[in-house]
Amino acid sequence: MEPGEPKAIRVLLVDDHHLLTGSFAAVLAREPDIEVAGVAGSVAEAKSAARERLDVVLMDYRLPDGTGAEATRAIKARWPACRVVMLTAVSDDETILESIQAGADGYLTKDRAVEDVVGAVRQANAGETLLPQSVIMNIAQRVVAARDRSVERRPIEALTPREFEVLKALVEGRSTPEICEHLGIAPNTLRTHVQNVMNKLRVHSKLEAVAFAIRTRMVEPLRSEDSLY
Repeated sequence: MEPGEPKAIRVLLVDDHHLLTGSFAAVLAREPDIEVAGVAGSVAEAKSAARERLDVVLMDYRLPDGTGAEATRAIKARWPACRVVMLTAVSDDETILESIQAGADGYLTKDRAVEDVVGAVRQANAGETLLPQSVIMNIAQRVVAARDRSVERRPIEALTPREFEVLKALVEGRSTPEICEHLGIAPNTLRTHVQNVMNKLRVHSKLEAVAFAIRTRMVEPLRSEDSLY
């Protein structure tokens, strides 16, 4: 990469299936703006690889010595700005919920992973939430069903009106361009608002902010019959 050019996106691949990580590495290596920083096959190897700066991690949930959620917590603790995308064989709500609570920023199904990996890495690095709106609604319903049994009441700092609008848009599953157009703000301004929301709610990702907002009734989830904007 030439001097003055943006730094390459450093990606860590975490999966114990070497054929899959090899395929990922081969596809990503062809992209001039992406660098494969390492490959790990276990939670322990992922934690070790995270000693160096990482921008995006593609994380399998089921690993020989633990779960991807455990590895995600460790990586997020060291590199809070790192984006973690979970690799799943199926759209399992329990797995996705645990991953969100660990700080994951989205998920990618393995049946589409190799075809979508380049776009997923770039979108994750740009701060996009890689989770279909239909999945957000399903998770929202599960959170709503469970929140009366166990509602987290930790003290949080009050959001400004604009920050609340941003949080509401995140709960609705809106993309960065959609939120910017709706609120009439620039992407950099939106990123600042999102970071402020996450800091005030004391969460590690946009998805965790969504789950917290629904669980504590800050924002009611969008229903399938509701219209968007």
